[in-house]
Amino acid sequence: MTVGVSLGLVAWFLIAGGRARAAAEGPVDAEIVQRPTFAETLVDAAPKGYIGWLERQITYAGRPDGWSLSKIFRMKIFLVAAVGVLGWLLITNDPQPIRFFLAIAGLALAFFLPDVMINSRAHDRQKSIQLALADTLDQMTIAVEAGLGFDAAMAKAGRNGRGPMAEELIRTLQDMSIGRTRRDAYAALEQRTNSEDLRRFVRAVQQADAYGVAIADVLRVQAAEMRIKRRQRAEEQAMKIPVKIVFPLVFCILPVLFIVILTPAVIGMINTFS
Repeated sequence: MTVGVSLGLVAWFLIAGGRARAAAEGPVDAEIVQRPTFAETLVDAAPKGYIGWLERQITYAGRPDGWSLSKIFRMKIFLVAAVGVLGWLLITNDPQPIRFFLAIAGLALAFFLPDVMINSRAHDRQKSIQLALADTLDQMTIAVEAGLGFDAAMAKAGRNGRGPMAEELIRTLQDMSIGRTRRDAYAALEQRTNSEDLRRFVRAVQQADAYGVAIADVLRVQAAEMRIKRRQRAEEQAMKIPVKIVFPLVFCILPVLFIVILTPAVIGMINTFS
């Protein structure tokens, strides 16, 4: 059963995306093209929407080492095979319905675990960029008002800063240093993040560069706006706290409190009327 489910997950990827890609590709020379691995075959056969989502998550996570598409699919194969073997052993020892359910749930969890991991890394990185954006813009504003150019202010903020925000600034400057146009480098920065605030700042810089607006004014306005939004987000999170504590308060704290308070009274009543 578990082996069949494992093969079904693989077959779904092969059927969903393999035919469309095979029809789109022309004939190739088998002697020139190296034979792909099984993980690369799964990547080629997987649905394009799913592969596109994975590529975006890898990009948002900063393309960490060991997190390419082929390596993610190799991890999936290993996890599904390991959980499939464990599930088969679990079922053969005592074939109960609950064990079938646990084996199938374990296979699904093993298959999608790498997706959850890379999505978590991408979310944490983008959240760090969101939090560091206001301070970075303040540093760039001070540097530009002190007489530095925008690129020099970006380089100074990138060298003095730490974390993903500084890494993205350095990456953008490196793109421009190897010959990419300023507009293309900013567009690439916009594609590497899902932070709406950073994207809005990049679009404002692109418009200022296109229409000749003073970059110091743009930075000053953007920095003030980012500080206001950061304060609004903090206030929003603070307002959500009472709602979040209702569940643990009602189901965890209040029952224990009632037990501690009412137990002596109940024991005293039992002793009195017994």
